[in-house]
Amino acid sequence: MNGYQDYVLAQPMKPQQKPRRKKKLRFFAAVILFLFISTFIFIVWFYFTVSGTNWRYMLADTLITSQHRDYAKFLIGQSELDLRTENYAKQFDDMGMIHDNHEISMNSKKNNDVTIEPVNGKKFKGYLMFVRNPQMIRVVTTSMKGQGEQILSMVKRTGAIAGVNGGAFDDPNYDGNGFRPSGVVMSGGKLLYSDGGMEDPVNVVGLDRKGIMVAGRYKPSELLKMGVRDAVSFQPKFIVNGKGLVKNEADGWGIAPRTCMAQTKDGTIIFLVIDGRQPGYSIGATLYDAQQLLLEHGAITAANLDGGSSSVLIKDNQVVNRPSSSYGMRYLPTAFLVFDHPDKVAVSNMWSDVDMKHFNSAYKPFSAKQ
Repeated sequence: MNGYQDYVLAQPMKPQQKPRRKKKLRFFAAVILFLFISTFIFIVWFYFTVSGTNWRYMLADTLITSQHRDYAKFLIGQSELDLRTENYAKQFDDMGMIHDNHEISMNSKKNNDVTIEPVNGKKFKGYLMFVRNPQMIRVVTTSMKGQGEQILSMVKRTGAIAGVNGGAFDDPNYDGNGFRPSGVVMSGGKLLYSDGGMEDPVNVVGLDRKGIMVAGRYKPSELLKMGVRDAVSFQPKFIVNGKGLVKNEADGWGIAPRTCMAQTKDGTIIFLVIDGRQPGYSIGATLYDAQQLLLEHGAITAANLDGGSSSVLIKDNQVVNRPSSSYGMRYLPTAFLVFDHPDKVAVSNMWSDVDMKHFNSAYKPFSAKQ
């Protein structure tokens, strides 16, 4: 045996690696067991407890108000999704039928102030815009035949002080061209658009000639008789005579970006715009959140406007909020704009000579493509 072999034999033997491998295996087994138990506990909570079920339905409602509505079936099932959507529609119609006393004592002092203040909640950020003189507000429509118009463009084109998005519209796959409204559109006391008959009730949000907010379910013929000046269609009306109609978070129609309109007893109009679908900044709000916030600011009447990726607030030719769409502001048919000289505002009827029954809301003219 040579010297090298003597050296090798003299070295101590390395300990075996099996104990270390066993420790790793036990660790991974513990992790897997922990994940399994945690998943089991979560499933039991999510599907078989009251609090978990409330969260599950709130998530479903959040999907229902987004472009991923069909995904809600994985949370509550297709039949429950259809039933919930149907129940919401009925509930909103019923809320729209609750009588409003319109107890507004209009401020006799002329005050044309338009101010904005930020608001924050546990899961959302947004803005309140106060328009002290409701006579300054008009519904303005798209100026482009065959497609909607971005609100910032409407504001700049008309010389408005400020504005928010307006009513509902036909929106195939949540990617429509924004030209065809749903329900009715009124501006300056004229009925510019209606997708039904004069005696077919529809949910509306707007103002009459005195500046009193009108919200709820009315026939177009009734709106004209009532002297409604400017209106669009959306739902629901959720504050009536100073009382909130949304009972709790679970009935708040999910978490989403919101645009709402309200009026206080002195006639001030409040527009609420809440950002959403932006983790780390603002997730969004339920209608219950919006209701409580507006009640805190003295609202006696309030109604929901189009929300989601349509929600936008413009002031002094600048976008104040952060719209949720990654493509920027959407092309829309209507907006509520605020003017220094509302009597000089002229709104054209862009739908009068278009065959709206056969209009393709999915087709996008070049200028409307994202």
